[in-house]
This record gives sequence, C-alpha cells and structure tokens, in this order.
Amino acid sequence: MGRIDEFPTHEKDGVKYRIGHVLPFGAEVVGDDTVNFSIYSKDATACELLLFHAGDKDPFFVFDFPREFRIGSVFSVMIFGLDWENIEYGYRFDGPSDKSKGYRFDRTKTVLDPYAKLVSGRDKWHKRTYPKDQFQYRGRVIREDYEWDGDKPLEIAPRDLVIYELHVRGFTNSASSGVRRKGTFAGIIEKIPYMKELGINCIELMPVFEFEEFIPVLTDEECNYWGYVTCNYFSPKAGYAYSGAHGLAADELKNTIKQLHKNGIAVILDIVFNHTAEYGDDGDYISFRGVDNRTYYVMNEDGTYANYTGCGNTMNCNNPIVRNFIIDSLRYWVSSYHVDGFRVDEFPIFARGEDGKPMISPPLVDSLVSDPILSRTTFISEGWDGDGFSTIGRFPKGWADWNPRMRDAVKRFVKGMGEYGPDVIKSIEGSPDLFPTGTPCSSVNYVTCHDGFTLYDTVAYNRAYNEENPFTSGMDTIDNCSWNCGIEGETDDKEVIGLRKRQMKNMAGLLFMSRGIPMMLAGDEFANSQKGNNNCFATDSEVSWLNWDRLPEYEDLHDFFKTMIAFRKEHPAVRGNRFFTGHNSSGYPELSWHGTKPWEFDRYAPFLTFGFMYAEPKADFGTKKDSFIYTGVNAYWEPQTMELPIIPEGMKWRVVVYTGDPAGKMKGKIIKDGKIELMPRSLMIVIGSK
Repeated sequence: MGRIDEFPTHEKDGVKYRIGHVLPFGAEVVGDDTVNFSIYSKDATACELLLFHAGDKDPFFVFDFPREFRIGSVFSVMIFGLDWENIEYGYRFDGPSDKSKGYRFDRTKTVLDPYAKLVSGRDKWHKRTYPKDQFQYRGRVIREDYEWDGDKPLEIAPRDLVIYELHVRGFTNSASSGVRRKGTFAGIIEKIPYMKELGINCIELMPVFEFEEFIPVLTDEECNYWGYVTCNYFSPKAGYAYSGAHGLAADELKNTIKQLHKNGIAVILDIVFNHTAEYGDDGDYISFRGVDNRTYYVMNEDGTYANYTGCGNTMNCNNPIVRNFIIDSLRYWVSSYHVDGFRVDEFPIFARGEDGKPMISPPLVDSLVSDPILSRTTFISEGWDGDGFSTIGRFPKGWADWNPRMRDAVKRFVKGMGEYGPDVIKSIEGSPDLFPTGTPCSSVNYVTCHDGFTLYDTVAYNRAYNEENPFTSGMDTIDNCSWNCGIEGETDDKEVIGLRKRQMKNMAGLLFMSRGIPMMLAGDEFANSQKGNNNCFATDSEVSWLNWDRLPEYEDLHDFFKTMIAFRKEHPAVRGNRFFTGHNSSGYPELSWHGTKPWEFDRYAPFLTFGFMYAEPKADFGTKKDSFIYTGVNAYWEPQTMELPIIPEGMKWRVVVYTGDPAGKMKGKIIKDGKIELMPRSLMIVIGSK
C-alpha cells in the first residue's frame, strides 16, 4: 500500500494531483507514473506549471498553483498518471515588474526549472529543437536508476594526480580521431586505451552542464564552442551525447564516467557558477531571471546587473538560497554521477557577498569545506575574476589553485628570459610563497590550458592569428609568452623543427619535475596546433578540434610525455606534498639547487642554466632503493657543461631522458666523469642509484 500523502486529492481536465512534497526541489519520479514538482521563488505572487508532450508547441496541461499549494516560498504539486519519459515541463511566474528594484517577473515567459535533471532544446549540437519564438529550454524528468555496479569516486590523492584538460567535442570530433561516436561523451570511451597508455589518471572536462550555443555576441551561424555560459546546473549537455536526441544524455555521461573509473581515470568537471547564459540587462529569459531574479543575481542599486565576471551578470553565490543551490548541485554530481572533483571558473565570485564586495570568510566557501558529501572531492579554483579580484593562495585550505605564474615563468625562461628563472625555481618547489599555509598540492602547475596558445603554437608563433574568430574578446593583444624559434608558423626547416621539439620537451620536463599537481592540455603530447589561434571559445572547426594525424609525426614528443608521466609516478620525492627545506634521512637536502658547479648557485639572480636534485631515500619514501634525481636545464643558446653533485659511494648516474636526444639513444647511459653536456636549449634528467 502506498503512502497516504501520495494519493490524488484533486482533478482538473482529467489530470489527477495533490499538494506535493516541498523537498527535494526539481521534478522527482514517485512510484511508476507520478511526478513531484517543487520550485522556490521568494518574490513571486503566482506560479503556473506547464506540461508538454515532448516536441509539442503548446502544453497539454497548465496547473495554476492555488494558495494552499505554496508553503513558505515553495510551490509544489504531485501529478499522477504521467508518461514522464515523454513529457517536458516549464514554469510561468507572476510578480512585481520593476527593473529599477531588480524585479523582472513576466507572466508571458515560460522558464526552465533551475533543478531540472535533464534539459531538451539543444538535443543536437548547435541546433534549436524549437523555434526562437517558442519555449526554448524545457525540463525533462529522469529516474535515478542507473546501475553503477559498485563504482564510486576514485578519491585519488592530489599528489598522485596527472590532469589532462580536454573539450568533449574537440577531443574526438575530427575524422582523424578514428572514433565512431565523434565529439560525444561516448567518443571519450573509445579513447580510454590511448589515455591509459599515455599514463594520465584524471581528465578535466571543459563545461558539460547544459549551456547555450547561441549567445548575444555571436550570430546564429556562429557558435559558443567552449561552453562557459551555463543554462542549467543539474543536467549534462545533451548536444555532447551520442544519444542526446533520445533523452539519454544522463545515462551516457554516467556510463562514460564509469568506464573511465574502471580504467583508473578520475573525472573533474569545469563548473561555471559565476554567471549564467541570461547575460545582462537585455538578455533572454531562460530560467533564473524569470524564477526569482533578485535572489539569483547580484544587482546594482539601480536594478541593473552587477558584472564582476565580464559576462553580463554575476551569480549571487552567498545568498543563502543560491548557496544551497550550488551545494545541492555539487552534491548531485558527486552522488549521482560519481564525479571526482570540480574546477571552479572565476572562483573569486564564490567569495563575493550579496553586495558584490569581497568577503573575509565567505559562507559558501566555508560550507563547501565542511560538507559531508563533498569532503573527499577534489576542488580546484581559477583564482581570479573578470573584475581583477584574486584569491590565489588565500582560501580555502585543502583546495588547489591554477598557478598562472608557473605558466608564464616557464614559457619565458625556456625561450631565454633569465629574469624569470627565480620564478621557475619557486614553481618547482610548489610555490611556497603563494601558498604559505598550504602544500605543494595547493598549486595546479600548468604551461598550457584551453586559454591561450597550445604547446606547439607557443614555439611556432610570435603573435596570435585570430582573424577568422567570430569574437576575440581582446585576446589578440595579450602576451602569449611565445617564441617561433626563428620562423613564423609551419615550416619544413629541420633545424627549426628540432628546436621546437626540444623546447616543447623542455617545458614538459619542467612541468612534470615540479612539485604540485601537473595539468596538461589534451593534444600537447603530439604537438596539436590551433594555427596560432589563442582564443577558440567561438571557433567550432578543424582549428579547435584535435588533429590526431600529427601523432605519427611527433611520436618522439608523445614518447617523452609518456616517459615523464611514468617517471613521476615511480618517484614519490618528485610528488612530495610538503615544502621541505632541510635534509632528509639521506643526509642531503630533499630538494637542492645547483649551477654549472654543484652547490654553487644564486637562485635570486637572473640565470639561464641551473640544476636541481631530489634526494629520495627509501626510508623516507618507501621506494625499493635509495635514489638521487638530478635535472640539468640549459635555456642558454650556447652549450653548457654541468658538474653533477657527488653522491654516496657505489651509486652511478644514469640518463633518464635528454631533450637533445630525440632518438633516445642515451637513455640508460652511465655518466662516468661526473659531468653532463647540455646542448643549447635542452634539459637532461639523470638518476643516481646502485
């Protein structure tokens, strides 16, 4: 027998219903053919629920919530006899409409449920399911019945992560990818063997929450490719699913995550809670604007939208309702999708109050740190927002920050700017000056990401080539810290090609030999190029898709990445998660710095040649034997000889990798005279052991 409060008490137009449960928000299947609908709006005076047969222009049922169906600020109803797999739904709200005070209610606008678990309207990539003059984004109802077969988030320790940032569509959409389900969640599954061979154990997906491809700064023919304009925070991007048109995007993404987990690969989602796709004062009604505008957005005194994000509006993240909304969303992705972590776009918005001003102790941040469901979830912040507010290294404890200083310092140093050497040293240590209350794993180290040049373009172009971009957003004039190695763009010059390969390996070598969490951009391992484009946010073409045909040509670069990732995994000293400045049980400093002669080095003056050594005794790190790991770096345009430190008797130095040896002939070579010869612009790693 069912619960008494799950029997109908009313009927209208043949549809039976009763007052619903106020929690949880959203649309929840109750029994076989009953759905509970619940939605919050503080300032609304009236609310209607509209039910559509999937694909229909007009609703088959409109429910005007009577007063007794509202408790507090929540409207709820339970509707019976629904073929819920084949319906779509939305809401209309009435209330004050005074823009000068931030009220934007419009009873003619049908809007999306903020808690919808699946959304129709963009079921196929960059195609409108419904004409522009109709209700565009519609909620869908799903049952939470996916069979996980014992899967759970992997909980990989931050020190062990090797992150691989990728765009779902761009990763496999090119014909060169060789996958059958191109540009989809399912397509990622087909590349799992490749990712395992490379050695990465975590992918960071650029935005996969349902987002709007058609945005105000672009024409309808142009496309918001990256996805940083979210429409809904509980549903996957249907256009990324091979099965999206059949309403199965949720199951496809869950299956993708499960298959990745089976192969030891964690999943971090790039999330965008700082602004929404509703843009500024003249933006569209999609969801939040029509549901409860003053709750969800930070407003100026004149009722216009505060724009701390550079994207037209700012989410009111520390409003108690919005704070709970964000926590509910993150809990949902961890519990229902088994997501391993989140990278928070423009994280400082999480630290702004309802008046938009920075807060010393933001309630949202404090809540996330102590949340019982999210306690073992990896959190990474992009520590700056569109208004220049930075939170890098400030809070919260246990989180990690993208470290742009390492990115810029490594690029500039490798191309020959010795004044950036001291910043490279700090980056190798894990940036203790940026994270004085943290650990090396407070820093996500990277040289490239979706913003800016790819690794190859960093060594092939002196300026950006964005002429074909629909919209560049000022990226044409930023400093890409690049150097074309003598010739602009593609070339057949073997010397230039060889130098470019060395420079890419030099940057990758410094990345993977640094303490902190390394992150690489998908495709960098085979010199993927965007032809000098440093801002592909609206470029959906072969320029922004990975060109897998470059893999055979750059096989030695690919092998170098594999070697570095594997070497890092084998040596816990490199992954050490403490700022250690003293000696360990080896009797040597755990991390030491050297010039062309050992122990003689001024780390604070400009330089282009240096060495650094990790002491890795088995007593401290649980390895099979004692080791010393030395990296010699020559960013100078002349050869350099580096004398190696003296290590305990009986140990020998052997070459691990040398960027001046593309064929790998020196791998394993024993260094007999205690010196290594570095050609111009090269890096060598040697290991000392018995």
